[in-house]
Amino acid sequence: MTNKTFQLETFTCPSCVAKIEGVLKKTKGIEQSEVLFNSSRVKVAYDDATINDNQIKFKLEGLGYKVLSVK
Repeated sequence: MTNKTFQLETFTCPSCVAKIEGVLKKTKGIEQSEVLFNSSRVKVAYDDATINDNQIKFKLEGLGYKVLSVK
């Protein structure tokens, strides 16, 4: 299990949280995700044998959220 935090551009509305969480919960390999509205961060726990951080970044950016960093 791998844990990463994705720093995104500033969220503009609370519906961003629901949109991101909904997509990540349906993504194969992602075990847990938490979207932090105030800090514009997404914490993800995932199986790195199934999905990697670049694929998660691509998925977040596909939703329209620029990923500034991954830690």
